[in-house]
Amino acid sequence: MNLLEQLWAIARNTAIECIRQPLVLAVLVAGTLLIILSIPFSGFTLMDDQRMFVDIALSTIFVCGTLLAAFLATNALSREIDNRTALTVVSKPVGRPAFVWGKFLGVAAALTVCTLFLSFVFMLVEMHGTMPTASTSYHYPVLTIGLLAMAATFGAATWTNYFYGWSFPAAMLGFGVPFLGLAYLLSLLFAKDWTPVLPMAQFDGSLWIAIAMMLLGLWVLASIAVAVSTRFGQVVTLGITFGAFLLGLMSDWLIARNIRDLGGMLDRLAQDGNAGSALDANHAKLALLKAAYAVVPNFQAFWLSDAIQQKKDIPLAYLLPSTAYGLTMIVAVMCVAVAMFQRREVG
Repeated sequence: MNLLEQLWAIARNTAIECIRQPLVLAVLVAGTLLIILSIPFSGFTLMDDQRMFVDIALSTIFVCGTLLAAFLATNALSREIDNRTALTVVSKPVGRPAFVWGKFLGVAAALTVCTLFLSFVFMLVEMHGTMPTASTSYHYPVLTIGLLAMAATFGAATWTNYFYGWSFPAAMLGFGVPFLGLAYLLSLLFAKDWTPVLPMAQFDGSLWIAIAMMLLGLWVLASIAVAVSTRFGQVVTLGITFGAFLLGLMSDWLIARNIRDLGGMLDRLAQDGNAGSALDANHAKLALLKAAYAVVPNFQAFWLSDAIQQKKDIPLAYLLPSTAYGLTMIVAVMCVAVAMFQRREVG
């Protein structure tokens, strides 16, 4: 078995085990309900209700994805080590780097499927739109096709679980993603009153770009959880993962702001001829802050809701560096994970 076959086998088994967990179904049900309830919640604002709904719904997807990334990535590796099933794999001709990377790829695949499920729900609800007044009409194609898709998903998952013994959470995802995706595509063809329209008239590509960047941020968080779980148990891994997530959300305020202020002060001192030595306390502090800013993942780079709310275009000049940043961060964290797992006792 070559390296690609090993990665595929480990990633496939990990993804299946991830989506079979009851936690996945609980988070997806809660996320679906919160996205739907965002319609009445956004009606209490004194501003654009639709913009508020988009912000609440995207935040819901991000929070649900964060919970899944932390728990799934933690269980994917630390549980294998605690149960000593990892010893069975690494004792065979499967290298530890392939084992760690396969685990991450499996978690990333499961996260992608879960994010797609919530994204299709969000897109259907967003297409329906908020109802700022009592006279606002319902979007009947979205309601009809969306409810039929949900009913078909639940019915197919129940049928396969009862008659074939399939995992109910996995079946809900397996049927839900294609059914909801088809419902979304069909809903693009009709206006509120079933009048045929061009699909691009209701398609919002900026929302899909925001979701794609959010998913990249979730992959970064999953890589951190996998790296930490190579050395620590589930409780410690969850704590460090959520801590890294919160620190990454506030890195601009905690670190970048201090870098900007300290750098400006040193520039003013240099103009006055009082810059001091490159090894003094201020320069050393600035170097440490820059190193910390480079190491701490900046999750704000993957959050595009503010640009969408302000109806600004998302330029390619921003997307390409942000994507490269996320992929580089994943590779760097996974290299650390492989190095940490090399001498980890799994027997």
